[in-house]
Amino acid sequence: MGKSKARIFHKGINEQIPRISRKDAIKQVVNFLENNDIKNSINLVTMFGLSAEEVLEAGASYEAVYAIKNILNS
Repeated sequence: MGKSKARIFHKGINEQIPRISRKDAIKQVVNFLENNDIKNSINLVTMFGLSAEEVLEAGASYEAVYAIKNILNS
């Protein structure tokens, strides 16, 4: 293995992606929607396959959920 590939592997080991639970993802989506951060909320919704009902029960406003209705699972 070359030097570059070794550095890339070690960088990946040291810079781990944080783990997030489904419950934390729902809370984060609500937070993003409250702050009008649609892009990040859509990323989390599609990653976890969240439904509109889950996001509404977590406290998001109906208007915010309606804004991303095409992304949310039924």
